[in-house]
Amino acid sequence: MGVMIRSYQLKRQHRLWAALIVGISFLLLSACSQTPAATNGQKPGGEVVFSNWSDFTPETMLKNFEQETGIKVKFSTFSSNEEVLAKLSAGGLGNYDLIVVSDYTVDILRKQGILEEIDKTNIPNFKNLIPSFLDQAFDPGNKYSIPYMAGNVIIAYNKNTVKKPITGYADLWDPEFVNNLVVLDDQRTLIGITNKMQGKSMNDTDPAVLKKSLDLLLALKPNIKAFDSDSPKNMLINGEVKAGIVWGAEAALARKDNPSIVTVNPKEGMQLWIDNLVIPKGAPHKQNAEAFINFILEGKNSAELTKAFPYMLPNSAGLELTDDSIKNDPAVYPPEEDRKKGEYFIDVGDATTELDRIWSRFKQ
Repeated sequence: MGVMIRSYQLKRQHRLWAALIVGISFLLLSACSQTPAATNGQKPGGEVVFSNWSDFTPETMLKNFEQETGIKVKFSTFSSNEEVLAKLSAGGLGNYDLIVVSDYTVDILRKQGILEEIDKTNIPNFKNLIPSFLDQAFDPGNKYSIPYMAGNVIIAYNKNTVKKPITGYADLWDPEFVNNLVVLDDQRTLIGITNKMQGKSMNDTDPAVLKKSLDLLLALKPNIKAFDSDSPKNMLINGEVKAGIVWGAEAALARKDNPSIVTVNPKEGMQLWIDNLVIPKGAPHKQNAEAFINFILEGKNSAELTKAFPYMLPNSAGLELTDDSIKNDPAVYPPEEDRKKGEYFIDVGDATTELDRIWSRFKQ
């Protein structure tokens, strides 16, 4: 009887150990299935919800990412930083995994506590970023943002239809341009320009300066045929307007398609900007978003960005693969003397309410 009991106990222990081993194996396999594709050779799958400006993301890049990772990209666009702020403030958190926003907007979102901290261990290609684009005042240490592309705002005009050369913003107030300008649909840009025309900072919020800026904007309004932040180059290329206040890359593309277009870095000083990848709080697919960031920062993919949309690259690996025709274009990469006169926008805090009021008065 004792032998039988002993035999039964041994068999029972064997079954327990076997069950335990199976359980551990299952847990290990489950854990492995959650690791990035780079460590196990498997595609993670799922999706990433990505939103960006129009004409700022090559479709081939999205397709290549999907093929390489198995992650489906759900892509949408927006027209302004203010639109992004409004959407996220109105219950949009949890609807996006990755968004591209400008420098000062990163600062606003960071201060509001509605950005996820980015796990750079998932982004080994972070090493490709050029140091001068990192650790900016809007996000010290780049805890919440990764540079995507950078650029400027300049003037473009048709030399065949404009009577005399343009050198600065003030020239666009000339009656020659009545109903003949396309300008960016961006309140910070246009208010900043009118500040600059007064010899002030683009970020100046002094009431007297802003009052004069509103007067200048209202005086410019009869000259404006269209507001367009998405593809202002089209009206220049087609000859629908004589001149425009546009993104540097859009000006370069317009000149490429229509040799009559001349680009001008305004003598008053230009707006400079850095657009950044951020992950909103509550992003449902944060790891997929970080995988996409890492994909974008790979040299060949970064170079594809600037080939399609010739903005400034903050990526050294991508820059090495970029055509000299882009790198040597002063509309895209302004000379040092022009950059020194340029300014980046900052968060102006409570003064944003006054800027909103000025913009509403101007647009009504």
